[in-house]
Amino acid sequence: MWERGRPPRKPRPSPLILPASALVSPPPPRFVFPRSLFALAARIMPSRRPSPVLLLLLALALALLFLLLSPSGPSASRLSHSFASTSVFSAASSPPSPVKIYLYDLPSKFTYGVVRSYMSARALPGSADVAATLADEELRYPGHQHSAEWWLFKDLRLRGPRDRPVARVDDPAEADLFYVPFFSSLSLVVNPIRPPAAVNASGAEATVGPLYSDEAMQDELVEWLERQPYWGRHRGRDHVFICQDPNALYRVVDRISNAVLLVSDFGRLRGDQASLVKDVILPYSHRINPFKGDVGVDGRPALLFFMGNRYRKEGGKVRDTLFQILENEGDVIIKHGAQSRVSRRMATQGMHSSKFCLHPAGDTPSACRLFDALVSLCVPVIVSDHIELPFEDVIDYSNISIFVDTSKAVQPGFLTSMLRRVSSERILEYQREIQRGVMQIYSSYNSPDPCRVLVGNAL
Repeated sequence: MWERGRPPRKPRPSPLILPASALVSPPPPRFVFPRSLFALAARIMPSRRPSPVLLLLLALALALLFLLLSPSGPSASRLSHSFASTSVFSAASSPPSPVKIYLYDLPSKFTYGVVRSYMSARALPGSADVAATLADEELRYPGHQHSAEWWLFKDLRLRGPRDRPVARVDDPAEADLFYVPFFSSLSLVVNPIRPPAAVNASGAEATVGPLYSDEAMQDELVEWLERQPYWGRHRGRDHVFICQDPNALYRVVDRISNAVLLVSDFGRLRGDQASLVKDVILPYSHRINPFKGDVGVDGRPALLFFMGNRYRKEGGKVRDTLFQILENEGDVIIKHGAQSRVSRRMATQGMHSSKFCLHPAGDTPSACRLFDALVSLCVPVIVSDHIELPFEDVIDYSNISIFVDTSKAVQPGFLTSMLRRVSSERILEYQREIQRGVMQIYSSYNSPDPCRVLVGNAL
């Protein structure tokens, strides 16, 4: 059984108690095998910056190689020489040969078809089905939070320069890794919000197609894969799925648990389904516009900001307690609100005008709010005991955020007293670290996709 990594895999002391010298990370040891396979990928990258999304896939390939070369894994003799020759444990190692990725040519209903189904389900009754008239290249992914599945698919479809660290191959017999590009998170929310049959002006029932079923799509996907010879070769261990939404692929996760899963959270997955050993934590995409100004505290009169659903399940119940403690603090803005355009505008204004942004656990330990705070230069205050963050072995989150144990955060007066003791100079240090690590990368890629932002930061 895989060990999922809960409680958190390493202690996270508050940066408030660290001396200034601790802000500079010491050089990594020369002979340490990194726990994060993304760190391994970053160490052996060529000097020229390739596509950041494909760097993520390279990390996955290295994860696969690690499993393949283990005694219990399938044979990978044709790969072992190349893997060993990279001299991973040496600082002077040479770049490896590109990892060969086979992009499954799934029936279009699993990719562009999911986008079309989403658009059709939300079209006005009686209106023309615009989605059916658009070419694949004209389609746009709806929403941002789980858009990594769209960007990875689009990036892999590009035929880039030959020196990229990941090479897409057309012959599956040559592949080291198989990517399954099902839009699992979007599929989860396709179902229309109106009744299946609309009534036309004459009172007769309009003809409508069958309702979309995400569960049926999941079953059909796995049945399709089980007919492919390379799925059965290693019981799916060399296959990669993306399931950013905590409920994505929930129906078939036991049938694909051997594969590498790209997830944003382990909150809904058991230890025998997902693990830090084989899977990769992805960042959510931020939903609000980035802050365009420079570092500073003068334009941030609020001490702490939070806006989101007050009432959550299980570990997220801490939110209600925090509301009770903080809602009467004069310099704290804490509001209950569901997702909407109005809420996003209010959240943008609040995060851009606050020194710290609260990030408590919800129904799962993480949420996109953390990345909203980062692009707002609002220092995240993370109150989530079991959170796993993207690429933790190459991004030192203690330099850009504050971790507070839940047991301490719910003590009346503790959180606000601690934050008021943080000097303006220390807040500026946090903001500069965030700006250097996130905002500059965001500007250079000019993309709303945080995979590109944070993977670029890792390099």
